[in-house]
Amino acid sequence: MLRARVSLLLGILFLASLSVSFGIVHRQQHHESQEESDSRTQNNPFYFSSDRFHTLFSNKYGHLRVLHRFDQRSKQIQNLENYRVVEFKSKPNTLLLPKHADADFLLVVLNGKAILTLVNPDGRDSFILEQGHAQKIPAGTTFFLVNPNENENLRIIKLAIPVNNPHRFQDFFLSSTEAQQSYLQGFSKNILEASFDTDFKEINRVLFGEDETQEETEEEGVIVELKREQIRELMKHAKSSSSRKDLSSKDEPFNLRNRKPIYSNKFGRWYEITPEKNPQLKDLDVFISNVDMKEGGLLVPHYNSKAMVILVINKGEANIELVGLREQQQQEQQEEQEERLEVQRYRAELSENDVFVIPAAYPVAINAISDLNFFAFGINAENNQRNFLAGEEDNVMSEIPTEVLDVTFPESGERVEKLINEQSESYFVDAQPEQQQREERHKGRKVSLSSILGSFY
Repeated sequence: MLRARVSLLLGILFLASLSVSFGIVHRQQHHESQEESDSRTQNNPFYFSSDRFHTLFSNKYGHLRVLHRFDQRSKQIQNLENYRVVEFKSKPNTLLLPKHADADFLLVVLNGKAILTLVNPDGRDSFILEQGHAQKIPAGTTFFLVNPNENENLRIIKLAIPVNNPHRFQDFFLSSTEAQQSYLQGFSKNILEASFDTDFKEINRVLFGEDETQEETEEEGVIVELKREQIRELMKHAKSSSSRKDLSSKDEPFNLRNRKPIYSNKFGRWYEITPEKNPQLKDLDVFISNVDMKEGGLLVPHYNSKAMVILVINKGEANIELVGLREQQQQEQQEEQEERLEVQRYRAELSENDVFVIPAAYPVAINAISDLNFFAFGINAENNQRNFLAGEEDNVMSEIPTEVLDVTFPESGERVEKLINEQSESYFVDAQPEQQQREERHKGRKVSLSSILGSFY
């Protein structure tokens, strides 16, 4: 009896040690796999994680950040050298002080509500913007932004197109704070006195707060707090754009969601405005997209004929796969022999604030691993054609004649057509096909010792 207990105890200890060993191997393999995945992501020239934003201004009320230059990551996207992505975020009851820049801006509201005021020599225009609203701010236009909400942050993304330097722009603020000097301070005493017909001491005191008898300005940066009565007064003069259906206004904001989505089903909705439909976008040759996807949805493989797309994740998480041609290595040694063209998959796991660039003609697919919302700017957008590679509608493969399919693929043209027509959905589909679900349910009914031990790997 004692021997039986000892044998049983030894057997339990052996299985425990075996389980621990399996667990260690599993953790090591998982860690190595994770490291490999992270390495692929870090080396992906089209993926810009949220920490790739450089802070321009920041205080307790919000921040302004600009994304790392696109052209410094890869020659494949060097044509984006004259485009920058800027993020603005502010707390409730705050103001971004008046400024202008040597860049055209295309502003899109991601979250919250804003009062945008554009100031021109002949007057000013104020607009109430909500999620999905977009507005062009021409270079040199003085503007300011207010977050009028009492309990919701404002988040805005801007596409900046510099006009002086191919990859750099500068903000010129009227105010003088701890974060920056007023650009008016760059002028000499004589110029200022003559321009304002006022003594220089008075100018210093009124505009710059530089009076020895006064304390230093209390402003900590370019984003400041406003009182509710100040916000109410500003709201009185702002136009509401929430009910506008017209997308063709040359000067006023437009909302991506005011019209029906261009693609829609139970897995997702795709809203888009193109240069052909809006003069502001035509001036910049840019389209704007706003896409919602359900968890488990897949945006099927597709490519843009000429537009380079800058995708910004607003909410949720997604896996993205982009396909390009592998760049030739050791070109000098291979000049005398032909090399087979190989494709390369660029994969990334995207989350909030991440940015991904999709070059023109590169096929791409997006899998939503949670409920997902993202915005996209399409550069070089006029007359762009989106070509889908799967799905019932707008599928470019389904337009290829049977006779050509016969000699393009290993199987007959009829079998290729049957495969292409198998998918009944369009644009957005279930990322886990029904056939795969059946197989997984079938496997789930077979629980064996090998499957239990396999969970330790």
